[in-house]
Amino acid sequence: MKAIIRSEYGSPLNVLELKDVDMPVIKHDEVLVRVHAASVNAGDAAQVRGSPYIIRPVYGMRRPKRPFIGMDVAGTVERVGAKVARFSPGDEVFGGGVGTFAEYAAAPEKRLALKPVSLSFDDAAVLPVAGLTALQGIRDAAGVEEGHKVLINGASGGVGTFAVQIAKALGAEVTAVCSTRNVEQARSIGADHVIDYTKEDFTKGVERYDVVFDNAASHPLADTRKVLTDKGVLIPNAGLLDSKWLASVPRMFGAVLSSVLSRKRAKISAQTWNPDDLTALGELIEVGKVTPIIDRTYTLAEAAQAVAYVGEGHARGKVVITV
Repeated sequence: MKAIIRSEYGSPLNVLELKDVDMPVIKHDEVLVRVHAASVNAGDAAQVRGSPYIIRPVYGMRRPKRPFIGMDVAGTVERVGAKVARFSPGDEVFGGGVGTFAEYAAAPEKRLALKPVSLSFDDAAVLPVAGLTALQGIRDAAGVEEGHKVLINGASGGVGTFAVQIAKALGAEVTAVCSTRNVEQARSIGADHVIDYTKEDFTKGVERYDVVFDNAASHPLADTRKVLTDKGVLIPNAGLLDSKWLASVPRMFGAVLSSVLSRKRAKISAQTWNPDDLTALGELIEVGKVTPIIDRTYTLAEAAQAVAYVGEGHARGKVVITV
């Protein structure tokens, strides 16, 4: 089969190659998926660069432990492991796999859900990491409810576009913060108010919010906390993957520590694989409450360009790799 592989860290355009490799050997609790589409996350770009360095104990200190990349996947079940009970060959699925920038990928059964019939493979492929991050952050960590005022800082990327729509689906009044070129996009996906950060600083406004979902980390923590209501919740979700060493770790712990003696809270929300949540995301799309925003589509042979584009940090919504 053909797959995107790398043997060292570096620029995607320099280290990613399309090569013929052996088919994945699945474990008893895994599924072999014939990949129809995958999507690129900021974490994929960070893994290719090997930066920030905090990721290297997991992915390899001097060079990558594994040659393959890619997590998000949508495709057809080709084969199942001996202990797999939820899927059969021929099922159309989406979720998280291992090395999904390939014609075939192994995926743990617990990271997959059946793809809704009405959902395209491209749309299904963009849901897993970004969609789960937004859903679990907005619904679970922040506890967004009907009538809440929610501000999404960094509302135009993959997670941000899902966060705006999920907050609206839960009945919130949503304010999106983005650049000028993304103002109309934010309005089109349901934001009640849009702040163009090139013209206005939301931390200097008079409005107060029950929840701030911060994908951008564009302001000091103290300034960001000022816009919370007395019992408001800050979700510091920015990955800060352009940081050389520790990424978002200092900011996240700083946010939590700053809330110890305050009624204003900060909660760290880490994306977890949950098939029920994947199903919930699919249902939100089926009923028209969420629409995946796809910026660009690349072929498998163009995966290096796709990863490089996402790594620049300016993608509007999600980027898809079709196989």
